[in-house]
Amino acid sequence: MKYRDLGRTGLKVSRLGLGTMRLPMADGRVQVEEAEAVVRRALELGVNYFDAAVFYLKDESESLLGRCLKGWKKPVVISTKNHYQGDSGPDWRRNLDQSLRRLEVPAIDCYHIHALSYEAFRGPMSVPGGPWDEIRRARKEGLIRHFGFSCHDTPANMEELVKTGEFELVTLQYNLLFPQNAPVIKLAAKRGLGVIVMGPVAGGRLACPSESVARLLPDAASNAEIALRFVLDNPDVTVALSGMYSVAQVEENVRTAGRGEPLTPGERKQMLEMLNRFQRLADLYCTGCGYCLPCPHGVAIPVNFEAYILADIFGLQEGAEAQYRRLQQRTDNEGRPTPASADACRDCGLCEPRCPQRIPIRARLKETHRRLGRG
Repeated sequence: MKYRDLGRTGLKVSRLGLGTMRLPMADGRVQVEEAEAVVRRALELGVNYFDAAVFYLKDESESLLGRCLKGWKKPVVISTKNHYQGDSGPDWRRNLDQSLRRLEVPAIDCYHIHALSYEAFRGPMSVPGGPWDEIRRARKEGLIRHFGFSCHDTPANMEELVKTGEFELVTLQYNLLFPQNAPVIKLAAKRGLGVIVMGPVAGGRLACPSESVARLLPDAASNAEIALRFVLDNPDVTVALSGMYSVAQVEENVRTAGRGEPLTPGERKQMLEMLNRFQRLADLYCTGCGYCLPCPHGVAIPVNFEAYILADIFGLQEGAEAQYRRLQQRTDNEGRPTPASADACRDCGLCEPRCPQRIPIRARLKETHRRLGRG
């Protein structure tokens, strides 16, 4: 296993980290023996960065991780996340105290605000007596050793969060399908932040069979290896955080992370040329600008087109169908169905004049449903 400095924290962390969100579950319950075996094998192979969150594995990820790591003699780095972004300092602190109890630790190595938005940072979190005051207090008390944020905001907003100087860490998305955060990664590394990449295999979508992806690196053992090597090849990425769910997957990913160099100069050049070609084709379908929204019938137009692009450009049919099913199965907070899939389109046409690409959105939505709406 290879290790890197985690920004300016003084910690040394493995290039591969284990995310607990995808540890084995069945019938809504954690498969404890299988999950513990995954964590133990990762430890044995030198993985030392482990990531949890308050609600992963139906609120069990922190407790599971605490049990697995107790008694392990070598240094490990525990990361977890607090999703509260309201204006109550005590509510934020309750989540922190709960995480400390579940992990059975006196302090948390790397503590993140979960899915922080720039709007929440500038607004409710920063009111007097709110979470930000509580964060400073907890850090002074030594309960948080290093502080960061995970984020799904726009690249521009993420850069603004990095520039605040309040954080030592950032966890963000970056992969073959979503390379747009590369400038954020570069800025964060330049400013001394540790950069943790979530979703290096795009939530498993890049592991699906695809000749288009396989052609990127013909010598690779799997598409998942190709995806992971792409992320690890970025010199500004500290940790590639993989949600591994089996011992075999841990072993494969450790082999990939332990390579001398993720990509040779020739492989890097070939991969970037093919990715640029893919992106030009994808932009003919949809650039994801969102000007078509809101849809009065709730259709998530860019997300539907993203699924279509996965199938049509990248050849990731299985992953695209899974993404489309999730859109079909969306519900509101009361559990009522609120489908956002292409088949919810009522042909009103309000979206089409807004599209700067002049995409025939209604026709393309029908094609998306024909391609992905099986069963």
